[in-house]
Amino acid sequence: MAEKVTLTCTECFSRNYSTSKNKKTSTQRLEMRKFCPKCGKHTLHRETK
Repeated sequence: MAEKVTLTCTECFSRNYSTSKNKKTSTQRLEMRKFCPKCGKHTLHRETK
């Protein structure tokens, strides 16, 4: 029951990564610290709709 989600940088709002998430086990939005190639540093990336 995994769904594809897109991760967006919180600083420059570019959509850099996509991953899968099980909607039944995790109901909150996904947050990860990932490298943003546009910013050139590690930033917080959040799940978008």
